[in-house]
Amino acid sequence: MSDTEKKTVGLSKKTLIILAVAAVLVLWGISAYNGMVSVEEKATTEWAKVQSSYQRRADLIPNLVNTVKGYATHEKETLEGVISARAKATSINIDASNLTPEQVQKYQAAQGELTQALGKLIAIGEAYPDLKANENFIDLQKQLEGTENRINEARNSFNKAVQDYNIKIRKFPNSLLAGLFGFDKMAKFEAEAGADKAPEVKF
Repeated sequence: MSDTEKKTVGLSKKTLIILAVAAVLVLWGISAYNGMVSVEEKATTEWAKVQSSYQRRADLIPNLVNTVKGYATHEKETLEGVISARAKATSINIDASNLTPEQVQKYQAAQGELTQALGKLIAIGEAYPDLKANENFIDLQKQLEGTENRINEARNSFNKAVQDYNIKIRKFPNSLLAGLFGFDKMAKFEAEAGADKAPEVKF
């Protein structure tokens, strides 16, 4: 074999090795990217469930307010407080693809205000025996309890999905691609003290 042929064979081997390494890197990049997309989609889906659960609670409030209003017309301040807190809570919509700690905290604060206002509204029931015995009021109370449990479950599922996503994009070597493709760390829903349990609603 001539020197020229040997050089050609040597170059061919080097070219094949370079192409093989490039192919492996491309396949790894595709796999890593698709993996990050999957966990990001899971986290944004769980955020949508959180918002949906809170929306379900907000949808119950007008009926609850109207029911209480029929029995406790002079509790105007409490009723207006609930309506105002509901309006504030439902006006905050956060894009799941841009969950910053500040946005999540703002969302949580508004929902917390609504929870407190609802607590005052529910407490009115104790002062009005006819309201306390009203079937519509009892049914709304049960729905509200169930919704609070759903909210808690949705927040926990969201936080787990965000944790999985953040781990995925921060682990090496995925971290090399995460910044390149715009996968940023997501903020968790930081529950307030005692928020790990659904509020107990008593009549």
